[in-house]
Amino acid sequence: MTRLFLMVLLLLSSGPAYAEWVLVDANNSGETVYVDPDTIRGKGDLVKMWALYDFKTIQAVWDTSFLSRESQREYDCREERTRRLELTYFSGNMGSGTVVYSDADEQKWESVQAGSVGDALWKVACDKK
Repeated sequence: MTRLFLMVLLLLSSGPAYAEWVLVDANNSGETVYVDPDTIRGKGDLVKMWALYDFKTIQAVWDTSFLSRESQREYDCREERTRRLELTYFSGNMGSGTVVYSDADEQKWESVQAGSVGDALWKVACDKK
């Protein structure tokens, strides 16, 4: 990813950046999504990147409550698809508090849906304007 693109991304962020996290998307449902540009690693058409999802209200999945989650995903820039590599849920906001769930099982590839948060993340990972 070009240094200029990352600088523009930082300047255009309408919200605060927390440590290395840079705002990518915020929606009305209370979800805010950030990426860590320092974690973007590519090899050919495949790129790995960490993202942080932060929530205004408590989320619950599989009897687990959390306020934020971090995930590492792999992006296929040619085929416009993605898969989760790692996932961790945290009791607090912005990856704070205790780890309440963690999964390092590599998931299957799935298509990136146009206009979704996943699409915005794919564009950052693959440096698409």
